[in-house]
Amino acid sequence: MRVNFTVNGRQQEADDVWEGESLLYVLRERMGLPGSKNACEQGECGSCTVRLDGVPVCSCLVAAGQVEGREVTTVEGLADYAKHRESAHPGGGCASGACGTSLQDAQQWKAKGQDSQTGEGTELSPIQQAFIDAGAVQCGFCTPGLLVAADELLERNDTPSDADIREALSGNLCRCTGYEKILDAVRLAAARQGEVV
Repeated sequence: MRVNFTVNGRQQEADDVWEGESLLYVLRERMGLPGSKNACEQGECGSCTVRLDGVPVCSCLVAAGQVEGREVTTVEGLADYAKHRESAHPGGGCASGACGTSLQDAQQWKAKGQDSQTGEGTELSPIQQAFIDAGAVQCGFCTPGLLVAADELLERNDTPSDADIREALSGNLCRCTGYEKILDAVRLAAARQGEVV
């Protein structure tokens, strides 16, 4: 089957999609977007979290055919999504196609600057920058899913409590067991978000 959907603000099409093929497989293997990690493939770790029509989902549990005509945002498109969230799309999202990271740009993305670990010179979303500033990026395997989930939390709740943060990130496991820095990062992003307003 052919599946037409929007990925990071750009219309995409995947041909010969098998009925049982997951969205995660299509994103990683067919589109070359490796940001969503393939870990448990059972929806338990959250490493493959993407936004589907703005809602965080485990892409390993979503059949590719279910995304026909829908909008998917991966960690590769998070900065652009955040940039256009309010200016171009009040209420969030890039479904109109007016924004987005092209597939080619996403596939060729590299950190710029002298230190790829800091992301220096790279445009990041506020939550991505907060994760770096708070030292919340550990081995990095869980980070993409956590970023997507945290971004969605801050979109709907700009002053989350610790309980709100823990609830929003409860579906994302960190095997490095360092959740405190992750919580710090979300608190930092929320504080910065409040300063802007």
